Amino acid sequence: MSAAETDRPVSRFGVVEPSDLPDDLRQRIEAIAEKSGFVPNVFLALARRPAELRAFLDYHDALMIPAEDGASGSTLSAAERELIVVATSGANHCTYCIVAHGAILRVRGKDPELADQVAANPYSVALDPRRRAIVDLALLLATDSASLRDEDIDTARDAGLTDEEIWDVGAITALFAMSNRLAHLTALRPNPEFFLMGRLPR
Repeated sequence: MSAAETDRPVSRFGVVEPSDLPDDLRQRIEAIAEKSGFVPNVFLALARRPAELRAFLDYHDALMIPAEDGASGSTLSAAERELIVVATSGANHCTYCIVAHGAILRVRGKDPELADQVAANPYSVALDPRRRAIVDLALLLATDSASLRDEDIDTARDAGLTDEEIWDVGAITALFAMSNRLAHLTALRPNPEFFLMGRLPR
């Protein structure tokens, strides 16, 4: 990250430190920071509206951290979920989400190259049939959702995706369409820590 970028404000609307949040949100953010070693800037920016941050975190966790008992019926892997975020954030030109979730995809997918390839050109990156179907459906929903047809759903099913997994593709795409636009609104700056995550041996 360039010096000019690190000097830029985290958000054009300012930030709220975790210590100034209601206890439940402060504890959630501190748990994330303890695990990752830093507080992702998105939480500092969204914290200006605690009720919205709480709702965002709840929906994010429901989609991106599925119940271990498999109650949702979806078996999308953690890496597949991040693949959706990176592909659609690339299509939406969201720098923050490309950088942040590209880092998570590198870690969860154990692949230092895939995230950059998907963010740069998700249409041509080499993927196995299942991941190709996931990305293609997500991109259609991200860029031209009104054109979605039964045939597109059938194509995903033919690639082996269950209806619950197809629902997850759509819901994750929709959540991060909102996240991408909030990042644009706030001019959200990625944390420097994200850039090297998953690229170098630990």
